[in-house]
Amino acid sequence: MFGNNNKKEAGKSKNGTNGGSSNGHSLNSLVTGSSVEGTIKAESDLRIDGSIKGTLICEARLIIGPSGYVEGDVQCQSAVIEGKFEGKLVVKELLNVREKAVINGDVYTGKLVVQPGAVFNVTCTMGNGKPAGASKSAASSKNEKLGESAKANSAR
Repeated sequence: MFGNNNKKEAGKSKNGTNGGSSNGHSLNSLVTGSSVEGTIKAESDLRIDGSIKGTLICEARLIIGPSGYVEGDVQCQSAVIEGKFEGKLVVKELLNVREKAVINGDVYTGKLVVQPGAVFNVTCTMGNGKPAGASKSAASSKNEKLGESAKANSAR
């Protein structure tokens, strides 16, 4: 009636599969009252309204909701934090800290937005989103190679 004569094809995505994570808009969720300890890996967006203690690796966006609490080491593409975080946070792109957020620890991010009212007690490194030790080791090894090369040239 409204231009879709093939009802069987209506629920399929461009690659022929039915819905799911192939469309890039999937969301994993840990609801209020739930808690997890250990290592979590997610390829799609992850929203936390419960609590997590451990290691979290998210290949997409991480959202810590107002009742969410995360303690540990976290790596993600981008993050929005409204709840509480303690530990080491590595965000490759944008970290958005909302007005009711409480963050304590070490933060490495590409870009940062901190809204008024947020508690942001961290050591923060901005730029490439990598921990300072990782970028220093690459730079120092390059300098060491340059130093060795200079010594070899001066010995000739």
